[in-house]
Amino acid sequence: MDLSIIIVNWNVAELLARCLESIRQSPIAIVAPDGTCTGDGLLTQVIVVDSASHDGSVEMLHDRFGWVHLVPCEQNIGFVRGNNLGLKSATGRAIMLLNPDTEVLEDALPRLMAVLESDPKVGVVGPHTLNPDGTYQQTRHHFPTLLIGIAESPWISNIAPRRWLDWFFMRQMSNDATFPVDWVKGSALLARRAVWEQVGDLDERYIMYSEEMDWCKRAKDAGWEVLYVGDAKIIHHEGQSSKQVKTRSHVHFQHSKLRYFRKFHGRWQAEVFRLAMVLNYANQVGMEGTKWLLGSQRPLRLERVKAYAVVIRSLLWAGESIALENKGK
Repeated sequence: MDLSIIIVNWNVAELLARCLESIRQSPIAIVAPDGTCTGDGLLTQVIVVDSASHDGSVEMLHDRFGWVHLVPCEQNIGFVRGNNLGLKSATGRAIMLLNPDTEVLEDALPRLMAVLESDPKVGVVGPHTLNPDGTYQQTRHHFPTLLIGIAESPWISNIAPRRWLDWFFMRQMSNDATFPVDWVKGSALLARRAVWEQVGDLDERYIMYSEEMDWCKRAKDAGWEVLYVGDAKIIHHEGQSSKQVKTRSHVHFQHSKLRYFRKFHGRWQAEVFRLAMVLNYANQVGMEGTKWLLGSQRPLRLERVKAYAVVIRSLLWAGESIALENKGK
């Protein structure tokens, strides 16, 4: 098998169908669970891990996409655990993590494979990702410093020095070029099987967010290169699964960044980041509370105050638990 594509699905049946249709239309040969093969090109296995969806996703897969290798779960196990479960079924010499809210364009898959195999030092590649309206979506990055980690956080990014974020997002580079980066987003990430075998699974202590940054960090530390591939394009309808639980998304986003800093930069940087985020969300609680007092969209303001208060409480409790986890590694 040349390529194994792993998709973790949770209640986005319609988007998943569009994703699978785009894969079916790609210039590849899809290998079904019974061994039958359709199409020409890269021998490709498509694995869908369904995380206890209740929107008819599994039934749709049985009815319309019999060539998919389905891994059903009895409960929602999350993006990271879902991908690790899918990896256990992967047989390809290359593996691809692909979000269900993506669409593969034209020959993106063989282009990514060609770049991956163009140099034995290249271990991970990521495509040129587009928003549904055709504009560029940010998926390439440098590894964050503490200042960048704070600066790219919600609301702070609006007032942070632009040059800091330009550096982090590598905005000086052409979107259509191919070049080395530190990490690419896990919405579409293709890697050699040898990388996975060397650095191991995604770290399941990340529920969602930052797990691909962590994984690319471990790959680069092991000597592999990561490339952004400008002429391999996909569309990403960003965040459709995570938008279903907004408060939880805020919590996971900040906890994941906190975990990354604790793991790779030490306790003091993690504590500075945690304090900055507590103050950041406390400021938002104050602003939303003021708007509520002034009578501006009170149901919305109250909802936001409650959500941000949950994030603050979770951050206040997060530091010690993450420190203990890392100490026990």
